[in-house]
Amino acid sequence: MAEIIQRDGTWVFDGDALRMTPGRNKNVSPLRTMLGELTVPLGALAGISFEQGRKTGRLRLRLRDGADPLLQATAGKLAEPNDPYQLTVESDRYGVAEYLVDEIRNALLLDQVPSGPVDNYLLPGPSIPLSASAGDGTASFDGEHVRLEWNWKTEDAKSAAGTRTLALTDITAVEWHPAIGLENGSLRFTVRGAETKAPPKYDPNSVELWGFKKDPLMALVAAAVQARLPHPTASPAELPPKEQPAAIPPEADHDALLRRLRELGDLHKEGVLTTEEFTLAKQAVLKRL
Repeated sequence: MAEIIQRDGTWVFDGDALRMTPGRNKNVSPLRTMLGELTVPLGALAGISFEQGRKTGRLRLRLRDGADPLLQATAGKLAEPNDPYQLTVESDRYGVAEYLVDEIRNALLLDQVPSGPVDNYLLPGPSIPLSASAGDGTASFDGEHVRLEWNWKTEDAKSAAGTRTLALTDITAVEWHPAIGLENGSLRFTVRGAETKAPPKYDPNSVELWGFKKDPLMALVAAAVQARLPHPTASPAELPPKEQPAAIPPEADHDALLRRLRELGDLHKEGVLTTEEFTLAKQAVLKRL
């Protein structure tokens, strides 16, 4: 067994898995604290490295593509302090860090673990139920539904519709983007039948993020949902079947489209739809007419 204990956290390798526990240091990020202990099976590892510095070094764990829903949801955008697969090492523990690296590398060679991508998640994702507040709202997930609640900073056009409840079966994708420079970040859910390119500021299925300390917590919500969606490599046969629309008489379809136009107009007046969203939706209906 190889073990390294640092203020940043503790890593323990027993030959079959690497157990990583975040430290209790006040500088440990809220994301790593909330995520808690992680157990990474040997089969999910692609490699490990150790970089030495003058005062501190850094252990970096590399997972196989597609093994972890957190990495899938964040797409490499997690900053170093929030990355649970990195560990800061004090200079007096460099020898211990190098021993841990050797032990993991030897185990990967002995077990002939491939470094290529996998076709299913090998880590379960964050524990649920889970809730995080940042930016203009709060996102909660219980395993079956995502709940989005707005705060006083939310744009009226988005908050007018009230709290959103999204069924997991209706969610086709989830994305987390951090705020970079003057560009705000977001937690965005793509809902079947309600796809939109509207900015997160106006999208009722998105939380807008402004680059504050708690923003990365939204990445945990994204990861928990991602873990329960079909794996990105899933074949079409493994995806949920699409419902086939029933045949609609031309007259009934025409009346339904007119009603839809009136509904869209009402939603626009009430502020539920922005002018841009209303225009796009109206154009789609008019094309069918």
